[in-house]
Amino acid sequence: MNLGEHQAAVDATLIALENREVPTRIWHQDHTVWKPDPKEITDRLGWLTVTDFMSGQLDRLNAFAKDVKNKGVRHVVLLGMGGSSLGPEVLRGVFGITPGYPELIILDSTVPDWIISTTNVIDPAHTLFLVSSKSGDTLETLAGYRYFRDLLDKALGRETAGGCFVAITDSGSPLEGIAKQEGFLKVFTNPTTIGGRYSVLSYFGMVPAALTGIDVSLLLARAARFQEIISSKIPIQENSGAWLGAAMATLAGIGRDKLTLLTSPTLTNFGLWAEQLIAESLGKEGRGVIPIVGEPLTTSNHYGNDRLFVDLRLDGDNASKAEPAVSVVEQLRAAGNPVIQFSLSDRYDIGSEFYRWEYATAVAGAVMEVNPFDQPNVELSKAKTNEILKAYTGTGEMVPLESSSSLGDLLNQANPGDYLAILAYMEPTLEVEEALQILRHRIMSHSRIATTVGYGPRFLHSTGQLHKGGPSTGLFFQLTTDFPEDINVPGSDYTFGALSNAQSYGDMQTLEALGRRTAKLHIVENFSGEIGKLLNQ
Repeated sequence: MNLGEHQAAVDATLIALENREVPTRIWHQDHTVWKPDPKEITDRLGWLTVTDFMSGQLDRLNAFAKDVKNKGVRHVVLLGMGGSSLGPEVLRGVFGITPGYPELIILDSTVPDWIISTTNVIDPAHTLFLVSSKSGDTLETLAGYRYFRDLLDKALGRETAGGCFVAITDSGSPLEGIAKQEGFLKVFTNPTTIGGRYSVLSYFGMVPAALTGIDVSLLLARAARFQEIISSKIPIQENSGAWLGAAMATLAGIGRDKLTLLTSPTLTNFGLWAEQLIAESLGKEGRGVIPIVGEPLTTSNHYGNDRLFVDLRLDGDNASKAEPAVSVVEQLRAAGNPVIQFSLSDRYDIGSEFYRWEYATAVAGAVMEVNPFDQPNVELSKAKTNEILKAYTGTGEMVPLESSSSLGDLLNQANPGDYLAILAYMEPTLEVEEALQILRHRIMSHSRIATTVGYGPRFLHSTGQLHKGGPSTGLFFQLTTDFPEDINVPGSDYTFGALSNAQSYGDMQTLEALGRRTAKLHIVENFSGEIGKLLNQ
């Protein structure tokens, strides 16, 4: 850790945490670490001991994974949002495809193109679907289930189709009821005391991990080892979870609130998971840490003085590709930027990294005096979406897609310390991703502000809380497109395209009602080409 001139402030925070006995009180599950009211705290601390629970489930998990493998399943399609999908996304990126085991596909979208792309690569007779939702009533997840269930009912027959679905949910949820009524192969009921974004080491992450050939026992053992180290009475300066949390919160408090995550290639997807964890946990009450992930590397003069850099590396990870990032880290440090570096000895160390960041986020919440386990502003966009869908099903008319002020006009409102969030409601194809990366680089050069990219509606379950409840330093640029090939949501009066549009409208209306600075661009065709023209003067 190289915090330069900020080291003394972080040390002072650590001393204050130790004087308050915060590490000990966290292990005793004392809600007053964060707030006087125990609501949505005392029933959200099960992640602290999740490895103890999951160690008792290993035989069941491994037996199930072996059975699925022996049945010749080729793909596992995970239908889930937010905490249900982002942890498995990391594991898929870190471990890849294990020979002889199914390939994991994650579908966390209502965009028709994305759903159709998934449909086109699977064989229904050799696919297992994980319907994953803590609450059991997640709109996007249940819509996805209805679509694929209808597809499999027609392809295999209703009696057989149920055996292609597995539910991961809390006990007593609506999804558990659906699974029992509609003949699912299996239901994994998670402890209700684990919140979605803290659930990667529970069934929500470990079921897809086991099914795709990851050694779940070793993964959990790494997390348990880290838990054991930081739960013992070691000096707080030796507790890497505590000092990461202290650094995040302390530097955010003095204006360096853009936590910029740099990773080696294998760990790229870790940023998606960390982004939700940090944004949704700490972005509230007008405060927040803004996670910046996947941003293109650039020279140090394009970064403002609002950054804290964290460099996460896997030893021996494709050194040729990682070399430019290492060079940038050295430049950033030389320029006086605070830089924290973590190194993973092998891929299974991702288990301890999950735990480190969960614990650090909880500690940061204690320093910032926010509840890191609730999400009070997330329902605002959901309510708007439901309102728009209700009007649509009554009249058949959707609010027309239209563009508003330009990106340039929006950026002209930027102040030092602001950030720009690109909100894209479309499938993240390679061409789209490349176009958006070029755009992010231009924005950094043009305005010297941090950038984020979120694909809708996925980001609503990730950074959406930060956008509405965090500091008013965000500028929001929404991108939408037409869906020429649309599909119906079985059992409803609308299509997936209508649902996606309602979500984009609802989110933008919510941002505008909160006084956020916004602009919209609707692109009918040649999306990557049109994006390429922005700021290209």
